[in-house]
Amino acid sequence: MRYSVFIISVILLITTSCSKKEVDKIQPKKGTITESVYASGVVKAENQYTVFSTVNGVLQKINVTVGQSITQGQSLFQIESEKAALTTENARLAYQLSQESNRYIQDKISEMETKVQMAKDRLALDQSVYNRNKNIKEYKVISEVEYERVELAYKNSKSNYESALKQLSQLRSQLKNEQSRNNINLKISEKSQSDFTIKSAFSGELFDVLVKEGTLVTSQTPLAIIGKKNAYVLELDVDENDMVRVAVGQKLVVTLDSYKGKVFDATVGKIYPIMDERSRTFKIEAHFDVSPTKLYPNLTAEANIIITTKKNVVTIPKSFLIDDEYVLVNEDEKRKVKIGLSDYQNVEIIEGLSATETIYKPK
Repeated sequence: MRYSVFIISVILLITTSCSKKEVDKIQPKKGTITESVYASGVVKAENQYTVFSTVNGVLQKINVTVGQSITQGQSLFQIESEKAALTTENARLAYQLSQESNRYIQDKISEMETKVQMAKDRLALDQSVYNRNKNIKEYKVISEVEYERVELAYKNSKSNYESALKQLSQLRSQLKNEQSRNNINLKISEKSQSDFTIKSAFSGELFDVLVKEGTLVTSQTPLAIIGKKNAYVLELDVDENDMVRVAVGQKLVVTLDSYKGKVFDATVGKIYPIMDERSRTFKIEAHFDVSPTKLYPNLTAEANIIITTKKNVVTIPKSFLIDDEYVLVNEDEKRKVKIGLSDYQNVEIIEGLSATETIYKPK
């Protein structure tokens, strides 16, 4: 029994040694190599956004439930607005009182319009008398005193007419300003009151409600998450060192933690042209060529953005490359090679090594 165990141990040792030696030396292979850029991020619904309030107050009522379809402008939350309602009512009463005041101004305008017409008629008459006397003055038919009296009457009539016109214009401006001011004040109050009703900016699906009734909310409190129903995008982060090689329209392969062992194709659709200073990354959006059967917002995703693909090239594992420019031939002889594309496992050999030669793994 002890003899059999010894034989088995020797066989295992020989097998292990042979396997190790086979792994330590290889011949380059011809095949396809793809250079890619790594990106990671999450799945998001199209137009996904977080709902916030523009006012502070106690959340009085939640008008929706999670998973519900939402239409644009639909009421989502109601914040307590008793004070705002009183302010609006006060503005409405002020507006109604201003209407009464405006009617008084309108009556004054009507009176002034009559005065303007009378002043205009008087001016026309005095101007006619003045022009006639001016024409006959040189024939000495009228005395100098009488002429001056007629001239003065004409000038007074003209001044009275211009003054009446000015007063009429001022009354009309006053009426217009009063109407505008009170109307604006009422609209501002109504708008302020409407801010206490939180409405949806887009149509979509309600993914989550983040607050409870009775909660004190501020403009910094997230209330809900809404996005387009059954339409998803990939929101990915790319390192600043790789960003210059990424372009809209490039293909990428995506893996999801929820779909282990499966790979999905996607296309870069949008690049945000500003770097996040904290993470030193750029954000991009990509769309699935064929979307997975089921998706949910915020699923974790990893992707490789395909930069270049070459076929029928000589490749070796990266572990057999020394200092990115040498390989071992005859176990201890270093040879300089020129490399091309590389992926996470292999590197392309452009010059210095043929597919029929044997290379050794560095120790």
